[in-house]
Amino acid sequence: MDEDRLAKGLSIRSEVLGADYVARSMAQADDFSRPMQELSSSYCWGEIWARDGLSRRDRSLLNLGMISALNRPHELKLHVKAALRNGFTREEIREALLQVAVYCGIPAGIDFTRIAQAAFAEYDAELAE
Repeated sequence: MDEDRLAKGLSIRSEVLGADYVARSMAQADDFSRPMQELSSSYCWGEIWARDGLSRRDRSLLNLGMISALNRPHELKLHVKAALRNGFTREEIREALLQVAVYCGIPAGIDFTRIAQAAFAEYDAELAE
């Protein structure tokens, strides 16, 4: 594994997802899960998120849509908070999720909205700490 790309990826991942979250994820990694954490940090964050072609804000918007469409609730909550860190307002996140709901279905949209509300509450609690 390219250690420079991993270090860059961990830095970007920490900025976008929150340093505490990334530190916990890495600390909890064991021999089985550590390679996945390193792959995600190096490839996803150190290679793709580090590229200049899209802003972090643009990448967040894409992630909200894709993760919603793939029905990945844990990742959606994480990326709603990331979108807030990347400059989105709650209203913009709501509009993105409404757009996704039209194409993925209203029941999914209701789930997305509940997940976003929980993410907002967690984000607010993190800021209050």
